[in-house]
Amino acid sequence: MQTVQISNQTKKIGTYFGKAALLLLPPLSAFWLMQFILGAMPWKMGVGITLANTACLAGLYWLACAISGYPAICCIVLHAAAGLWGAANYFVSVFRGTPILPWDFTALGTAAAVAGSYRYTLTWQMAAAMAIMALLIWGLRHQIRGGTFRPSRRSLPLRLGGLLLGGLCLFPVLQPQCLAVFGVETDVWDQTGAYRNGGAVAVFLRNTEFMQVTPPEDTTAERVSAIVEGADEVPSAAVNVEHPNIIAIMNESWADFESFGNLSLSESLTDYIDSLDNTIRGKAYASVFGAGTSASEFEFLTGNSMAFLPSGSIPYQQYVLGPTDSMASLLRENGYETRAFHPGARTSWQRNIAYPRLGFDTFKCREDMDVPQTEEHGYVSDASDFAQLIWELEHKEEGKPLFLFNVTIQNHGSYTVEDYPAEVTLTDEPGIYPMAEQYLTLANKTDEAFAQLISYLEQMEEPTLVVMFGDHQPSVEQAFLDKAYGVTQSEMTMEQYMGKFQVPFVIWANYPLPQKGPEITSLNFLGQHVLRYAGIESSLYGNFLWQMQESVPALSFPGYWDTQGKAYSHLESNGYTEWIQDYERVQYNNLFGGEERQDALFGRRQSDG
Repeated sequence: MQTVQISNQTKKIGTYFGKAALLLLPPLSAFWLMQFILGAMPWKMGVGITLANTACLAGLYWLACAISGYPAICCIVLHAAAGLWGAANYFVSVFRGTPILPWDFTALGTAAAVAGSYRYTLTWQMAAAMAIMALLIWGLRHQIRGGTFRPSRRSLPLRLGGLLLGGLCLFPVLQPQCLAVFGVETDVWDQTGAYRNGGAVAVFLRNTEFMQVTPPEDTTAERVSAIVEGADEVPSAAVNVEHPNIIAIMNESWADFESFGNLSLSESLTDYIDSLDNTIRGKAYASVFGAGTSASEFEFLTGNSMAFLPSGSIPYQQYVLGPTDSMASLLRENGYETRAFHPGARTSWQRNIAYPRLGFDTFKCREDMDVPQTEEHGYVSDASDFAQLIWELEHKEEGKPLFLFNVTIQNHGSYTVEDYPAEVTLTDEPGIYPMAEQYLTLANKTDEAFAQLISYLEQMEEPTLVVMFGDHQPSVEQAFLDKAYGVTQSEMTMEQYMGKFQVPFVIWANYPLPQKGPEITSLNFLGQHVLRYAGIESSLYGNFLWQMQESVPALSFPGYWDTQGKAYSHLESNGYTEWIQDYERVQYNNLFGGEERQDALFGRRQSDG
């Protein structure tokens, strides 16, 4: 009899321990599973980091348990959600170089539009995680059949306790700045590393702090006006034309890896562009790598810099919320018809909303194209894209100048189409980097398509200027990038690190251009050069940008260059710091000034289209 009582007591104790474990351990094990899938070894993480992430997961878990009364099912759902979050961040990091950031949820449509073009290969960690999930479901099969604490008077204190503890654990979710107490920090330069080292939940929450842009010091209307009005006018470029047509082509993932001098290719990718006369060529610096196209077009069109905005933010969704002065609105004021064209989805990056606000009269996407479409690895080719540009020129209003802004799509990732032939290879290591060779083949076709466009424009009687530039470098094999740069990222100097954000630009016109142009610039300054070579007077803000680039010729999110060829990080202070702080003040007034915004500095406000 006594043995039976002891056995019953043992079972009862075991049951209590089992219930306690089911309530206490899942947040921790779910966090470990998430980090394991992301590529980190969770048991190597600090106590503070572990507590911070576990608490955030526990808040959701305990609330769900208290409300549903089915901890076993909540446990499985929590682990599945944590595993999917880890996998999603892993794949996004591989494809674009950064994990999922809070503002990405404003661009889900764009992500869905291109997600199908990528190849998803499971890692051994993911395979192990799926096996663990199967074991977890099998181990909880008995508990799944019945709730551990269904609604009753006896379970009420436990459920109320779960609600209370869950609510307390949600505090860092609602106030993520308190996660700093546990040592959770973001790293705008290496978001993937931050997610691995600080936890994919806690660091994501800390990134939400950047959803609001912190005002710089002294942004009074008087200070901003004094900064801008003190700038000299842009000197004349001595061009003998008035209001030429302007075609601006932002070519998807267009990069010049040959310029680093470390690659031997079976064919040069810029044979035609190199042969062109009457051109201005150089290097421009973008603020994004591998993805983030809309950030680059935002910089080019507005003259604003992503250097003063949160890492990975999406300006079209976050900052272009009403009529916004841009190159398009300025040229429209100068009598231009303004058109935008992108042979992709109309709603990508919410361009259909942003472009009218930026001053474009019309916007065409792939479904609106008037010319036959050919494809390269699943996307509209540059040949078809440029044919549409010619169609637009042939069907514009006679005598009215046209500003045509084009964002291509041919060279978009991913570069994993199995049956796509690699026509350009590395002569010393052919076939070793299939993604890179697929990209190089595509970039070579860009040069061929550009030749056809220029051949047509050379015959035009109307003066026409073309600028083509890249939005960012492609996301291909890291080993190829290390080979192209001649150095691994961990060993890069600041000058070499800036090379990751280097893209080419070329300006050509069917009328004489100046003999000299900028050797380096950045996308936020490039528009001012285009206006100058078209003989168009800029805004007061444009004058300020022009004067600034004479001392700081290139400035982007990772850093900036001086005229002596030295690169600097934004984290250091030097003789250029005051210039850059003034730029930030002016940009803040431009984007967030509200009633204090000095409209006259940036151009006349346009009606929201």
